[in-house]
Amino acid sequence: MKKFRPSLLVTAIVTSSTVLIACNVQSNTVHSKEKSELSASDIEIKQINQRYTTTKIATFNEPWSIAALNNGNLLITERKGTLQLFDPDTKKKTQVKGLPKVAYGGQGGLGDIVLHPDFNQNHQIYLSYAEAGSGGYGAVVSRGTLDLSQPEKPYIKNLKPVWYQVPKVEGQGHYSHRLLFDKEGKLWISSGERQKFDPAQDMKSNLGKILRLNDDGTPASGNPFVNQGHIAKQVWSLGHRNPLGIAFDANDQLWDVEMGPKGGDELNLVIKGHNYGYPIVSNGDHYDGAPIPDHHTRPEFKAPEISWTPVISPSSLIFYKGDVFPAWKNKALISGLSSESIVIVDTQAKPVTEVQRLNMKQRIRGLLEAKDGSIWVIEDGENAALLKLTP
Repeated sequence: MKKFRPSLLVTAIVTSSTVLIACNVQSNTVHSKEKSELSASDIEIKQINQRYTTTKIATFNEPWSIAALNNGNLLITERKGTLQLFDPDTKKKTQVKGLPKVAYGGQGGLGDIVLHPDFNQNHQIYLSYAEAGSGGYGAVVSRGTLDLSQPEKPYIKNLKPVWYQVPKVEGQGHYSHRLLFDKEGKLWISSGERQKFDPAQDMKSNLGKILRLNDDGTPASGNPFVNQGHIAKQVWSLGHRNPLGIAFDANDQLWDVEMGPKGGDELNLVIKGHNYGYPIVSNGDHYDGAPIPDHHTRPEFKAPEISWTPVISPSSLIFYKGDVFPAWKNKALISGLSSESIVIVDTQAKPVTEVQRLNMKQRIRGLLEAKDGSIWVIEDGENAALLKLTP
């Protein structure tokens, strides 16, 4: 029986093929909902071989997130606390002033950046970052106005916090703090459990949750836990570990991708009011080897649509909506750190299935679809490349 081993798949034309995975497959793209009953050899995998070209455009110092302006210029956050305005045509970088002080260290620093849905009118941007304070460290989301009236001196005015992780805790891991706006102008935030386990199930904390807010940071109406206290009013779903990617698919359904513990990285369909079980259940185990019950043992918790052991170490998530990579259209693209990959997942397949894996040979931090359908890619770490994927 032929083994399926994800690799860099580059062909002269876009093709597809059907194979069966053997039981000892290394990719372990197992449909987690039925992990105990479904062996890998029972899953029929339809692979895609999408051709692409990778071009190095520039380098940045620990880039974490990327946003695009209408004129094609990019805003790229760097984890030590700088924001770069980058012109891909001239390769010119200009540092944006007015940034907050960030708590750099561990997984902390300057994180995500998104534009307000009405950015063309109000010029508002949102930044997430780690800060120090009473009790330790926590993520913050702040909103400000990007002033580009002097192109050589870009500046963020009136930057003010609109949301805090509570409580602040010791340690500098699992902030998550990915940001996303939906079509209704609601702000979504992924909040990690900060390596503290129990807060993911505690409704007096917004750690280990997916949150839905108004653009001013107040809880949005229609959230499922409005009668359980002030913090609970923010919460859309709970029981998450370290959700480092959130994105809407073509049907406006929200998905999140999150790091599991030792094994069990997850791609979840995020449903209003659902509990995803961490730390009570996980398809991975504790780093000291202590087992965690799998999702199938506790059906009251929502299981991932797909999980990975060995892990892919997901760092961001987009759904590709363009046309220049036809085999990827409406599929999930997940950037991977330890896997040094971009993982392509068909979320419309039954079961949800990994269909291609791009071997990038570097840790990948983030992805962004450009207006022309090409894909911006940022590597992770010092002297990290900004790449462009084109057909």
